[in-house]
Amino acid sequence: MGFSVQIGAFSQLDNAVRLEQSLTRHGVDAYYFLHESGLYKVRFGNHEQYADARSEAERLQSQGIIGRFFIVIPEEYAAARIQRSGEGDLRAELVVTARRFLGVPYRWGGEDRNNGFDCSGLTMVSYRLNGLNLPRNSRMQYRAGRSVAKKDLQQGDLVFFATKGGKRVTHVGMYIGGGKFIHAPRTGKTVRVANLSNSFFKKTYVGGRSYL
Repeated sequence: MGFSVQIGAFSQLDNAVRLEQSLTRHGVDAYYFLHESGLYKVRFGNHEQYADARSEAERLQSQGIIGRFFIVIPEEYAAARIQRSGEGDLRAELVVTARRFLGVPYRWGGEDRNNGFDCSGLTMVSYRLNGLNLPRNSRMQYRAGRSVAKKDLQQGDLVFFATKGGKRVTHVGMYIGGGKFIHAPRTGKTVRVANLSNSFFKKTYVGGRSYL
């Protein structure tokens, strides 16, 4: 990830969702997330230059779409920090980020707009917050990664399922080790941990992918 713009600091999830959806309607690739402070915030943009990120933010600000903003620099991401220092575990950071959403009634204006929900939003946000630009929908995520056998899965890898039958990917979660993964099940359900040995997930499992 390059330079991004961060806005908002909401105690209520719905406020962050509305801001994310407003930006999306204006053609901005925005996503909300639960910050480690416990507040919901929104980010958008992936620019090579600081000036470009600031220019996009100021344009939206002048139109009254956003208020105050903060530019996130690439060096602040875990991926860059670990690469620079040689210390830390990016896989562990990915899992820590995903775990932050446990219990959250995750709502996402993604692929399945009728339900206002997209499981791939959880995985995309977890990766982007750590500096890795993962595609937005589950099928693109599946195509982007390299194949990993189930026995070789490591924490931070993604696991994919064809929950509607066949082999077409319709669901994704993040593997956290011990045969378990974090996922956003469906509308009305909270983000939770599930087991790959569960009969449903065992039956619908398509494969695992790594991006590291």
